[in-house]
Amino acid sequence: MPLNIYRKKFDEFFSSQEIDKQITESISLIKKSNRIFFIGNGGSNSICSHMMEDFAKVLRYESFAFSDAALITCFANDYGYENAMMEWLKVYFKTGDILVAISSSGNSPNINNATDHIKSLNGNIITLSGFQKNNKLNGKGDVNFYLDSNSYGVVECFHHMILHAILDGIHEGNK
Repeated sequence: MPLNIYRKKFDEFFSSQEIDKQITESISLIKKSNRIFFIGNGGSNSICSHMMEDFAKVLRYESFAFSDAALITCFANDYGYENAMMEWLKVYFKTGDILVAISSSGNSPNINNATDHIKSLNGNIITLSGFQKNNKLNGKGDVNFYLDSNSYGVVECFHHMILHAILDGIHEGNK
């Protein structure tokens, strides 16, 4: 049954005490931050747009996603796709903000270049990646979520659930 891969991974991943610790650490980092920036490609970019909207609507946080087609093509044309997100962050990211970097493979050059830039500024970073544990993104954040799966569907769904768990944790704590 196709759902077994999700059920097995869900039980394995969310039964870990480590995930509770990481979600708690992420909540603390975000609550101390001024604004939230989400970056990702493809399906991960869709997660970014969704979470940007939810953080703004539910929590009233200033939140941003690099998802405007005109802006993406402008920055990609002028700086190269691998630098477009980094250049966008150079314009908008300020001290006290936090970056949430999402890459299923963890090896996307544009995500890693942007993350490296924020790391060079001593900015706070949360990473979400999958596939191979030694991917280039895993370990670059203050908190790093890694999902041991080579399935885009599984990795993307879990990244979305993790971010919703963080959002819901903040929301519950604000009541």
